[in-house]
Amino acid sequence: MSCPGTRLFELGCLLNGRPQVRDKAMRVVICGGGVIGVCTAYFLRRLGVDVIVVERTEVAAAASGKAGGFLACDWCAGTPLDALARRSFALHAQLPEEIAGDWGYRPMSAYGGYVASDGDPRRTAPSALGWLSDGVVIAQRIGTTETTAIVHPQKFTSAVMTAALAQGAELRPGRVTGIVRDPHGTRAKGVEVEGSIIEADAVVIAMGPWSLLAAQWMSLPAVYGQRSPSIVYDLGSNVPADALFLECETDGGAVSIEVFPRADGSTHITALSDIAPLPLDPAAVTPDRDAIARLQAMSERLSPLFRPDKIIAQQACFRPVTEDGLPLIGPVPQSDGLYVATGHNVWGILNAPATAEAMAQLIAEGGTRQVDLAPFDPARLVPLDPSLLQAR
Repeated sequence: MSCPGTRLFELGCLLNGRPQVRDKAMRVVICGGGVIGVCTAYFLRRLGVDVIVVERTEVAAAASGKAGGFLACDWCAGTPLDALARRSFALHAQLPEEIAGDWGYRPMSAYGGYVASDGDPRRTAPSALGWLSDGVVIAQRIGTTETTAIVHPQKFTSAVMTAALAQGAELRPGRVTGIVRDPHGTRAKGVEVEGSIIEADAVVIAMGPWSLLAAQWMSLPAVYGQRSPSIVYDLGSNVPADALFLECETDGGAVSIEVFPRADGSTHITALSDIAPLPLDPAAVTPDRDAIARLQAMSERLSPLFRPDKIIAQQACFRPVTEDGLPLIGPVPQSDGLYVATGHNVWGILNAPATAEAMAQLIAEGGTRQVDLAPFDPARLVPLDPSLLQAR
């Protein structure tokens, strides 16, 4: 499958009987060291492209290090994300055979249910899963070891970055402050990083919700940040490989709480997403104290294993979302050599490999092979007015 405007390129490749070979290696600068950026670096290096990743804080500093890491093959069925998710789920299963390191990839089951309220007759009934408290009702299995899995997101992102570096990619610290263009202003020729210039043949914006800042330099739709608090417990092997998606009644109404046991013995619990101002520095992201307190109370209701002394992290991250809920993946409108990959919302870890594979093919070869990126074309949405960012 191909993106618009690549037919002539593909026809030339078919007539020649082989992919295009360049006299000089192409160089791509990737802005952002999150899971999307580092996976794109890895797949570009596999195609022989020179890659420089620019990251202002550290690899996996934001959502890529603090997400749940849950993977689902078919939970996007019937949506434009379906093909991307299925391809990416398959790639997640393959990558442990290709990349050194242990990021806790393992298949798992997933269950849906609810926490019985005080007036519910099932409040004192034993749970179908023995490690859960009475009144935690498991209503159905919603994922099997064939269709759902998990990774440790920080370890996964770091391992992929290490693999890309081993293949010749570079990682440079710094904050991207602008795009360098040709004299006509139509083609990107690199990036400005706090006063210095890094030349490139193409630039990829993959800064999660901070991709919003790039709208100062190019025609991009708005990317918003949705904050998600989480608590991580160290429970060892006491919790089986079962993800939980539960409805819980609180004073503020019904809340969805998600529980993700990982292979390293940690269990990630999240709920209570909200909208909050996005700090300019990812390192400045902190959780709301009230949200953490509510999440801890809900966690302790789920199981006696979730004791305060078992908490190893109380944190928050901002997930990038777009106006229509679909990611931005593809060429930036009105700018040759500029690309964007962000806005994956809750499916960033899942869809990172297939997004990166498609982006690498698009940049290096002119078209994609496994996934059609047309539904994610940035041009589908109205660009953000850059004057709205001047105060930032």
